[in-house]
This record gives sequence, structure tokens and C-alpha cells, in this order.
Amino acid sequence: MFRSGFVAVIGKPNVGKSTLINALIGEKVAITSPKPQTTRNKILGIKNGEDFQIVFVDTPGIHNGQSELAKYLRKSTETATNDVDAVVVLLDASKVTKTDYDLIAKQENRKVPVFVVINKIDISSYEKLYPILDKLNEFRFVKQFVTLSALRRSNLDVLLSALLNVMPEGPAYYPTDQYTDKNERFMVAEIVREKSLLFLQEEIPHGIAVEIVLFKKLKNIIKISANIICESDRHKQIIIGAKGAMLKKIGTSSRGEMEKLLGSPVMLELFVKVKPDWKQNKSTLKDLGYDIKDV
Repeated sequence: MFRSGFVAVIGKPNVGKSTLINALIGEKVAITSPKPQTTRNKILGIKNGEDFQIVFVDTPGIHNGQSELAKYLRKSTETATNDVDAVVVLLDASKVTKTDYDLIAKQENRKVPVFVVINKIDISSYEKLYPILDKLNEFRFVKQFVTLSALRRSNLDVLLSALLNVMPEGPAYYPTDQYTDKNERFMVAEIVREKSLLFLQEEIPHGIAVEIVLFKKLKNIIKISANIICESDRHKQIIIGAKGAMLKKIGTSSRGEMEKLLGSPVMLELFVKVKPDWKQNKSTLKDLGYDIKDV
């Protein structure tokens, strides 16, 4: 019997949703960073086994902003839980708040199994976890509670087994050698954004986007040209850095990861463009892959 189904992973920003899905899949499906609001798109990660296929839906966290981008992020999260076979609510063991409990409570009327996963137990302790687990026991509708560390890949088998038990019988939805629904252009753009998140100051990353303007496969090399979109000339100067040092650092790190992903040498060019209203401009957002009509 072959089992297959969709699992939505939801939770506050920065609880480790992308890290968990990457760990479950065994491939880098979504970018990660220690900063919140890293994931912007609804990304599918596909876990294939001999007799199963589970499609995990990585979602943006909870966003309360009023920009057109924030509206896109909220709708992406809302629609991600439609037509799934299970929902995973992910918590950060070190930072469980009323917002987490409220999010769990909102899942009570779902017609699919709900799992609550407490992540980052490697940086917590039993003394801190005990009152959290005691409070969680009040949510009688939850199918199962699982504690794990996505970063250390501990207890992932417990979660995977629990999810497999509720997956319906059915065919594979995607080719069994495929681990994500995103194409190479999307993946390389996300790599550049990830490295920008990693190296830039805190006030900049959420004000940037990445646009791929050239992706050309030649005989022995892949040529990629990308624009880093930012909101002000001050941000542009910081992204470029003294004598271009920061932009070069982002480019060098990005190129190395792109070559691993694509299995080919990469010639990468990065440019920085200022678009002050890009988060509010529906046309620009559409060009950058954030079209609310698509979700």
C-alpha cells in the first residue's frame, strides 16, 4: 500500500519551520537564517520513501504588517492549510508564548489531524519544558505532541512515523526523485537572499528582494545575473560596502552554494537597485514572485 499526502507546517516566525522541513527532506528546500520573516513563499518539500510520499508545505510565519507584501505573506500562510491531510504547529521550546497557544487553539475545528511539535529542545531544559507540556495537555484535540531538535536532527523519525500513520492511501503527487516544487531560478534567487540575510545589518534584510535577470546554461558554465532590490540609497551603500567588499562577499558565498545546487561552475553578477516602494507596488511584487493572485 502506497501512502501520500500533504502536511502544512505553521508557526510564529523563526521557530524553525524551514530548518525542520530541510531536515525531514534531507535536502535544502528552503533558506534559513537566525532572523525572523525569512520564508516569504509557500514552498513544498517532498519526502519520498519506498511506499510513501509526504509533501510538506513550508509557510511564512505570522505577519501583522499592512504592506502589500505583508498581505501576500498572510494569504500564503492561510491558503497553505487548505486541502492538506495534516497540520503541524511548530513551537520554539525556548520562547513559547500566548501567541503559540492561541495558534494551537485555532486548529481545534480542523477536520484533519493536528500535531504540535516543540522544536529546539537542545537549547532548553526539562525544567522549562515541563510547564509547557503541562499546558499543552489542555488541547485534547491534538493528535500527538512531539519534542525534537530540527537542527540536530533528533527525534525526526518520531514525527515522520506519526505523520505516516495518518497519511491516506494514494499515488505519488510528484516524481519520486523530486524534492521540491521550486525551479532553479527561484532557488538561486533565494540563495542570494539567504546570504544577504546572513551578512547584512538587521535593518536591511527584510527590506530586500532578489530578482534574477539572466539564467543561461552554456556548455561548461551557467551565467547568472541578479539584482538585489532595496528600499533606499543608504541601504544600497551598505549592501555594496566599502569598495564593493560586502557585495563581493555575498556573491562569493552565493556562487559556491549555487555550484553545489546546479552541479556546474557558475558565473555570477550581482547588482543593487533602489525601489523605495517595492513592498507596496503590486506590479513589482508580481515580478518578484509575490503575486497574491497565485495564492
